[in-house]
Amino acid sequence: MKNIIKISFIMLELCMAQHGDDKPLSEHLIPLSQYLGKTFSGEFINSTADRPMRDVLSWERALNGNAVKMVHSVNDGEYGGETLIMWDDEKGSLMSWYFTTAGSLTISQAVIKGEQFISIEDVGANQNGITKVKTIIQLLHGQRLQKKTKYLMNNIWVDGNDMIYDEVKDKRPMFK
Repeated sequence: MKNIIKISFIMLELCMAQHGDDKPLSEHLIPLSQYLGKTFSGEFINSTADRPMRDVLSWERALNGNAVKMVHSVNDGEYGGETLIMWDDEKGSLMSWYFTTAGSLTISQAVIKGEQFISIEDVGANQNGITKVKTIIQLLHGQRLQKKTKYLMNNIWVDGNDMIYDEVKDKRPMFK
């Protein structure tokens, strides 16, 4: 029995080493470690009993610790996406790449200020006067997550969506 347990631990260590789980998280991403391994679920403000709108998002370490991946899905896969966050040496800053199930890609510059992860996307080519979109994510008391969106219009940041997510153990983002 001891040999079976010992072999199991050796196999586990080999699997972890094979997937790079033993490598440390990039120094630029360490502040995001508080999100890793957690999944959150939140309801959109415009959600109704007839048309519920729920977003589930999870955070994990990726690319041998050189990136953090955030995956989310709305209503179990009606819409969703994956974001990779990593350090860009050329730009000298964190960047995020958000790929969606609608086939779009959004590239944003990102910063970590204290407890907040902030990404700013340039969206100048639209007809509504919005030139940038800022998303601010932070943990609240470790088990809740707040995600705020702001829009830059006429050089003024205007409040957009504000969602509160609760940490969940029984849900994962899904795609159809």
